[in-house]
Amino acid sequence: MSDVPGAPADLLRSLTRAERLLSRRLGAVLADDALSIEAWRVLCLLSDGQGHPMSEVSAEASLPPGTLTKLVDQLVDRNLVFRRIDPVDRRRIRAYLTARGRREHARLDERVRASLAELGVEQAADLISHLDDLIGCLDPARQREHADASGPHR
Repeated sequence: MSDVPGAPADLLRSLTRAERLLSRRLGAVLADDALSIEAWRVLCLLSDGQGHPMSEVSAEASLPPGTLTKLVDQLVDRNLVFRRIDPVDRRRIRAYLTARGRREHARLDERVRASLAELGVEQAADLISHLDDLIGCLDPARQREHADASGPHR
């Protein structure tokens, strides 16, 4: 730990430690259903009902494509997820939640939220907003998206 409060090493250490502890806590909640944190991330992404290309799911879940394929295969076997050819780009595969997957996601989401509520983290929305801002500053792709959305600068 640095002797200078707010040093980059402190930020990295704190974020890493918080992520590990949160993953451990949520992992315990999900373990009753034999679901991993990675599987939970996939279910959460797909819960919007839009269907997502596997490449996007891989990036958002922070999983290499091969690992994601195995994970999605397991979710398909459990009748939580299904895959379809993208109607616009037939070279791509999109993943969706099944009806059972939507029910399971909703049930597990309640359990996860209850576990987090026990922590008394009332400022979670503010924390998420600050972390999203940090991600936006650190992620070159998001910087380009923001610049494109803002239009030409004078």
